[in-house]
Amino acid sequence: MKIRTQPNLLSLSLLLAGLALVPASHAASKPYSPFSVSVSRISTGDADIGDSNLQLQRDTWLFGAKASIPLNREWSMSMSASYDKLDYDWGTRGGSLFGNGVTTWPSVDRYSASIGVSYRPNKQWMFLFAPKIQYAYADGTSSSNAQSYGVVASGMYRFENGNMLGLGVAYLNDISEVRTVPYLAVSWQVTENLKLSNPFSAGFSGPAGLELSYQLTDDVDVGIGTSKRTQRFLVKDDETTMEIDEWVSFLRAGWTATSSLSFNGYAGYYFNGELELSDPNSSEQIDNQMALAFAAEYKF
Repeated sequence: MKIRTQPNLLSLSLLLAGLALVPASHAASKPYSPFSVSVSRISTGDADIGDSNLQLQRDTWLFGAKASIPLNREWSMSMSASYDKLDYDWGTRGGSLFGNGVTTWPSVDRYSASIGVSYRPNKQWMFLFAPKIQYAYADGTSSSNAQSYGVVASGMYRFENGNMLGLGVAYLNDISEVRTVPYLAVSWQVTENLKLSNPFSAGFSGPAGLELSYQLTDDVDVGIGTSKRTQRFLVKDDETTMEIDEWVSFLRAGWTATSSLSFNGYAGYYFNGELELSDPNSSEQIDNQMALAFAAEYKF
């Protein structure tokens, strides 16, 4: 299960390779600097991999830092950096991937950074532009061959009632593949306590997803959401990549412990998963599996 956050929308690398971190929305107000750090832990259940006789269980640690700096009334800047450690346990039954002897990998290191710029020409419109870079590579390969880069852009319209709706697109030059990911950008207060918003960051891990959350008290909220998640990383230094593509649905409970510290717990379910090798082009289905995640964020 995976989680995380991005400069133009909220993010969480959830359950899967991805869950992105969802901050609680009604923290008590206090002046603090625009810097924050986060840590998340995601664990999945065992999943059978196609006809390979292999079983996969994943554990992920995600560490992130971000900052948001207003420049003037119209412009602001954001910066973020993260490091993720993805551990893969292939069980003890033996077997090989795709039936051609492809070697499994014990872990993946993933580093990413982004600088975002937002522009508000008036009270109604907000535009976001965020270049991104990422390195993702399996144990035994070189980081110098694992670079990906891209840009995420979106435009959102603010209605008189304060709700915001827009469209975004991520253009990603990933390892050995170029792809374009459109997504819906939304922050919509349905009722006083009910809100529809994006739980994840749009980017290399996929679109921003949708979450419907309910504010139980000033300090506690719950949510339900879903999104498609993607992990792509280098497995051989000749630009041979592995991609894990899957959907995740989740239940979330959030607690704002203080005006600076918040926690979120997740119960998730991965489904329609696929493992794909770039060369030779091969794929295996991943069985559905449960996942659990925990995330903490501290705002200075």
